[in-house]
Amino acid sequence: MRRLGLAVLVPLFALAGALAAVVVAGPGGASLLATTVTVTTPTTSTEPVPPLPGPRVIADGVTVGSIAVGGLTGPAALAAVRQAFFKPLVVRVERRLFRPKPGRLGATAPVRTAVRRALSAAPGARIPLAARVDVAAVRRYVARLARRFDGAPVDAHYVLRNSRAIVIGDRPGRRLERVVAVRAIVASLRAQRRPTIRVRVQTVRPRVTRRTVGAAIVIRRSSNHLAFFVGGGLLRTFGVATGQSRYPTPLGSFSLVVKWRNPWWYPPNSDWARGASPIPPGPGNPLGTRWMGLSVSGVGIHGTPDGASIGYSVSHGCIRMRIPDAEWLFARVPLGTPVFIIPG
Repeated sequence: MRRLGLAVLVPLFALAGALAAVVVAGPGGASLLATTVTVTTPTTSTEPVPPLPGPRVIADGVTVGSIAVGGLTGPAALAAVRQAFFKPLVVRVERRLFRPKPGRLGATAPVRTAVRRALSAAPGARIPLAARVDVAAVRRYVARLARRFDGAPVDAHYVLRNSRAIVIGDRPGRRLERVVAVRAIVASLRAQRRPTIRVRVQTVRPRVTRRTVGAAIVIRRSSNHLAFFVGGGLLRTFGVATGQSRYPTPLGSFSLVVKWRNPWWYPPNSDWARGASPIPPGPGNPLGTRWMGLSVSGVGIHGTPDGASIGYSVSHGCIRMRIPDAEWLFARVPLGTPVFIIPG
């Protein structure tokens, strides 16, 4: 018990040593006993405390592709580069403006990777933005655009009006410069620049104009006349022989498809020529000295040694001319010359 009491008293004495009795003169000379307790407080440092770290800022003068991002935070730079890269193009064709979006043209770019590099780049660094462009998609877009403006030229040609061959047309065509347009669009996408791309539409001249339309022939079957037109004007008329009622000369619009000098006559596959033999060129050849075949089987314009048949419907479907007349016409009608055969 004595040892236990000492163990309790020792810390009490230590605590008492930490207390100091102070006599304070109070009012009226009375003494007050005040007790103070010594408390340990942390020591305050005199060094400045660094601020909390804020968002990282890209160094001055840094560019991503052609876009200045110096002084921007990462998120701000990401938004700026995306906005600039995916800004629609402006394509001008004549007075029309088109604004295709880069995504529609198959263009992509590693924007996030480029901005991440810009955040750790030195001042003035140029970070490339390697844009990828689907050239095939650009070609498809330009092809769709061309369909709005392209138009085939119309050649001058003959039509039949009131038994006359007259010339109508020519009209120029239009063709959008597709190759130039594709190159300009691809270059703009890869460079991340968005200037107005001006695409020209070329004028396509017709191959045949009123001045070069050439000749046309109009054959009037009932009256057995052949009219020769050049440039829409009547140049000369000829008497001819046309097909008899059993073998009528066909009506319609045709063209010259073959020309032979001093032709052979070969019997056609017809009952009237059954058993006949081919006839070589010469005075007795029923085709004379010239053959101008039409775009209908077995029918042509040719000379005949039988001048007395001219003016009558006596042939087996062909159009007969006097030999000098056939030679004159042969020299002036190229292949493709239109031939109109009408009933009048």
